[in-house]
This record gives sequence, structure tokens and C-alpha cells, in this order.
Amino acid sequence: MKRGLQENEQEEGGGPSGGYQKSIKWSTKQDGEKELEEQGASWECLPQEILLHIFQYLPLLDRAFASLVCRGWNQAFHMPELWRCFEFELNQPASSYLKATHPELIKQIIKKHSNHLQYVSFKVDSSRESAEAACNILSQLVNCSLKTLGLISTARPSFMEMPKSHFISALTVVFVNSKSLSSLKIDDTPVDDPSLKVLVANNSDTLKLLKMSSCPHVSPAGIMCVADQCHGLRELALNYHLLSDELLIALSSEKHVHLEHLRIDVVSENPGQQFHTIKKSSWDAMVRHSPKFNLVMYFYLYEEEFDPFFRDEIPVTHLYFGRSVSKDVLGRVGLTCPRLVELVVCANGLRPLDEELIRIAQRCTQLSAIGLGECEVSCSAFVEFVKMCGDRLKQLSIMEEVLVPDHRYELDDIHWEVSKHLGRVWFPDMMPTW
Repeated sequence: MKRGLQENEQEEGGGPSGGYQKSIKWSTKQDGEKELEEQGASWECLPQEILLHIFQYLPLLDRAFASLVCRGWNQAFHMPELWRCFEFELNQPASSYLKATHPELIKQIIKKHSNHLQYVSFKVDSSRESAEAACNILSQLVNCSLKTLGLISTARPSFMEMPKSHFISALTVVFVNSKSLSSLKIDDTPVDDPSLKVLVANNSDTLKLLKMSSCPHVSPAGIMCVADQCHGLRELALNYHLLSDELLIALSSEKHVHLEHLRIDVVSENPGQQFHTIKKSSWDAMVRHSPKFNLVMYFYLYEEEFDPFFRDEIPVTHLYFGRSVSKDVLGRVGLTCPRLVELVVCANGLRPLDEELIRIAQRCTQLSAIGLGECEVSCSAFVEFVKMCGDRLKQLSIMEEVLVPDHRYELDDIHWEVSKHLGRVWFPDMMPTW
């Protein structure tokens, strides 16, 4: 009988004291939860600063679901700190597979949080309707005080299909009401000179970055207005047709800005287009005024249009060729770009670039990144190039098809030789990574 009782006790609680131990554990658990509640540490009573920290890591949809848990979490969802940064995604089902920001959420943001917005971007697809929706939102931000604004076309430039007056009117609302804009990205838009004057009149003391490539309604005079007034400007991006000797001289004046980055798109809209030449003296003045500035140039030209370029020394630091470029032009790059840091050649043709690469390695002593796409280079010349540059080549993106085996190296063993000179393991790329 006693043995049977002991067995039952062991099955129920692991010994004579099992039931008592269970009671202790249950009591401890209850006491612990009660203590947490008394200390205000339950989930629904988390301090607002902790909730804010958690919510900042949640995607918008998850954050919205979390706001339905309780009143405290709903209050956290509307904290101004969570609405300083927002990206409006405006896509039409017929022209994009991406989801758009829900219209009801947009209404709520305009009603409750427009005065909290500081870092805002609009991503629109290729439809005119999406661009119009973006402008409708901009025109309602009358209580805003934005620090950054970006208008981004994810496909073709849909803002350009809008009536110019409608776009300018919406953008002017932000320019007038935001007195502290520091970053403005308005590539591929119908912005014009008068609207830039409004921008400068209200934000000249704070503007540091202005990107406005492919803005056909802006003239050199409009850019000069920015250069004259925005002395804090650090980065400027524009099309080559807006670049002039006068602008470079203005940017090199002691009373003007000290640019850190100047980005230039050199784009051919029609085969055979004529391009003007910038004087070497203008570039020299710019380097003297801002010796550490980066000149980033993107070339999308046809072969016969390169004639005005790389005839004299140019202080370009980052150079990208988006279309096929000739051996002759690449040879001139090695002679005229001593400050070159990065070079990307998407295509060249079927003539090996051995001499051109060696010349670039000899003359461009700051080169630290290179990418080659549809080109040809003999394995021996490529190894010599890497040997001359050494471990300062931090980025070496070469498609496997670029390398042509010769009497010294086969593809199977070239990566060992290159790795030895780089001081790290290297393999050719199957696909370009730039």
C-alpha cells in the first residue's frame, strides 16, 4: 500500500513533495507577473521611449498592425518621431507590380503628420497618374518643414508628362513653407529657373545637396542663381549642357561654395549632337578653390561625339562610360585624368585594351576601382596592370569574358596571379557588380 502511494506521488510530482513544488512554481509565476505589473513592465505598459525604439525597426504594415493591440500602442504609432521620415510609393496596378501606399494612410498622414514630416521621398512608376498623385500630396504640405525631398521616377520620367504649371505650383508649396531644405533631388522633372529662385529665396542658408539632371527647363542662368546664393552647397548634379566656364569660375570664387561633389551627366539625345568644350583654366580654378572635390562624370555618347572631351587635362575622379567607347578615347583618359579614382567601361569592342590599361596604371596613380564589361584584355596585360596598381585596387570587377588567354596565362590560373598582387583572393565576375 505504501509502495503504491509512493509510486502515485512520483508520477504526480516526482516524489512526496512534487505537488507542493508545483504550488510553489505556480505561486512564483503569479507573484512575478503581479510584480511586473506593479512595476509597469507589462507589454501594454511599456514606456513610450521603448515603444518608439521598437516601432522604428518595424515595417510600416507591421507597425500599423501593432497599433491595434491597445490604446498605448496606438498612441505610440502616432508619435511625431515615427513620421519624420516617410517614402510615398505611388504605383498604378496597370503599369506596376509594386504595391502603393494606401490612400487612407496618405490622408491620415496629411491630416495628422504633415507638420512632422522632415525626410520625404516620392517613388512613382511610369504612369502620369502616379506623378499627378505625388504633386497633389506636395500641394497639401502647407504645414511642412522638410529637410530633404526626393522625387524618384522608377521607370520612365513620368513627371515630365505633367503640365509644367501644375508641377511647379506643387513644388513651390514645399519651397515656400520649408525654410530649412538641405537636400533636394529633382532629376527628370520640369523644374525651371523661376522655381529655383523661389527655392533659393527661402532655403539659401541650408541647401547642401541639389540633384537636377535631365531638367530641360533650367538654364545656365538658373544654376548661376543657385551658385550665387547657396554658399553652403556641397553637392551638385546636373547635365553637361548646364556646365560652363562661367559656372566653374563662379564656384571657384572665394565668396562662393566649396563643393565636395560635382556630378555631370554627358548624355546624347540625338546622334551627332555637338558638345561645347570647357577650358582647362576653368577646371584649374575649381581645383585650386576646392582641391579635394570629386568630379563624377557619366558618359552616354556615341563614338563620334567624344571629340571635344579628354583633349586637355580634366580633374575627373570617377568616370563611367555607359555606351561603347573607343580605344582612342580610353588612351586619352590615361593621359588627361591624373586624379582618376574609379573607372567603369561598360563596352569597348573587339580590340584589346592592353596599352590603354597599362597607360592608365602608369599615369592615374590614385586609381582604386575599375570595372570592365564587354571589352577585351589579354591575360598578361591584365596581370601587369594589377601588378602596377597593387593592393590600392579596392574594387576590381572584371567579367570573365573580358580576359583573353595568351602564351603566359590561361583563365584557370590567372586568379592566383592576380590574387597574389592584390593581397586578397580574387576571381573574375560572372556578372558586373557596378
